[in-house]
Amino acid sequence: MKTTLSMKLLHTLQRGKDRLGKESFRRISRFVDSQRTDEDSFRDKSGKADLYYTLFGWILSYVLGIGPDRKKMAAYLAQQDADSPDLIRYAAYIRCRMIELLMNKRKAGLLMHSLFSTKIKALHDFSGLPHDDPQSPYTQFIRLSLLEDTGNRYRNSRWAGVVSKFKTGGSPSVRDSKTDDGTVNKKDILESLERYRVKGGGFGNMRNATAATTNATVAALAVKGQLAGYTENEDVRYLRDLQEPSGGFGAVKDSPVPDLLSTATALFMLSCYGIRPKYAAGDFIEAHWLDSGGFSATLLEEESDVEYTFYGILSLGAI
Repeated sequence: MKTTLSMKLLHTLQRGKDRLGKESFRRISRFVDSQRTDEDSFRDKSGKADLYYTLFGWILSYVLGIGPDRKKMAAYLAQQDADSPDLIRYAAYIRCRMIELLMNKRKAGLLMHSLFSTKIKALHDFSGLPHDDPQSPYTQFIRLSLLEDTGNRYRNSRWAGVVSKFKTGGSPSVRDSKTDDGTVNKKDILESLERYRVKGGGFGNMRNATAATTNATVAALAVKGQLAGYTENEDVRYLRDLQEPSGGFGAVKDSPVPDLLSTATALFMLSCYGIRPKYAAGDFIEAHWLDSGGFSATLLEEESDVEYTFYGILSLGAI
């Protein structure tokens, strides 16, 4: 059975954890634990409990073996909107449920969709989509990983979704890529991604973009890899060439400040394709590790949170 994107991420995080020395492990674990609320959710940058940050905190807790109280986890999830109209928060909720089940099973190698099955909402049912576009690479990445995690299938048939018009465009486009029988149309997803491809390599999250972004390129390569296989191609080489001599990646080519999120996701995707980065990234990653035990977003920031600590460990596992 094909390994899902979520399991690839978990395996990479596990490798990152295994590379930590005892003192590093202790400091990072202590930081993660410090971000936990009394309800065993996790705090955002302002210190408030937040579902999105709770997902990162629970994943780190699972990987580091410092799991929250499972009764409190269940109680926290019961308070959340299980049918959020925002795709990002909806995805966070679904994945928090899966992590809760993984915590109960304590089997790191268990495929997520063998734990959990639910009907995932169609993209046109959301009022909040990244870039207001159901076909952008980032939206497709989130959608595909959710479908994988809940045991949906792929097939190579034509789109069966409803045709509509974009709010900002006017050109007809398919609203969804999922058919009534729960399958995903691989061929048409792959074809739709080509509309976001930028001349010279890479992808943007907007149609007719003149410059690629790291985020969109990673998202598109993840979808293409899962659906068509992780075969070296021009866009993977473009992603590799975005790396700066410091070892980091920026959000766009020649970004003045490389960041840990872009670095983590780019290194992770290169590892999925079996491509070595141009430069060693260990020093760049370590430079973002703060005295608090967490990781910062950039070298210009002096605070950390569970999201960027997730990216720090993911980076370590991907190099």
